[in-house]
Amino acid sequence: MIHQAARDLAIGRLGEEEWSRLVEAGGLNGRHFIGFEYYSDADTMRLVRLIADRLGCSMAETFYLFGRTWIDFAGASAYGRVLGMAGGDLETFISNLDRMHASIKSNMPRASLPGFEVVESRDDAIHVLYRSEREGLAPFVQGILGAVAERFGERVRIDYEERPGGALFVLARQPVDA
Repeated sequence: MIHQAARDLAIGRLGEEEWSRLVEAGGLNGRHFIGFEYYSDADTMRLVRLIADRLGCSMAETFYLFGRTWIDFAGASAYGRVLGMAGGDLETFISNLDRMHASIKSNMPRASLPGFEVVESRDDAIHVLYRSEREGLAPFVQGILGAVAERFGERVRIDYEERPGGALFVLARQPVDA
């Protein structure tokens, strides 16, 4: 699924023709875009690098855009129902991400999925600890969290501090314009 979402990002930003050129130049083929398939981190990073290069963006910027795309993609996929059941507000949704990932893991046992913990919640901010064995994905998570907040009608400014094994995110709630 992750590669299919990357395809959606690239097509949405570059168009079908440029996507086809990117796939050809990158030596990618249909096997790289099969749903519910496990892909190596090297393959995924190579795909995101190709997209970043074509967009003229840094990897961090591309991962942020990719995170935002991921939520729309996942919501329209077979996991849309799972996303819908994860909670009726931003904090509950984030608190249920580990449970949601556990159900996904049962279908994709080779996947290495992250962990999330709401470590502090106030009216003005939610502090979220993100844990992952993968490095460099904090911008992806930042994009996801921003898109999720929007789905719940919240405006947030998201800052993060990378830490060994993950990052601490602060979702500062902003006033929603009436």
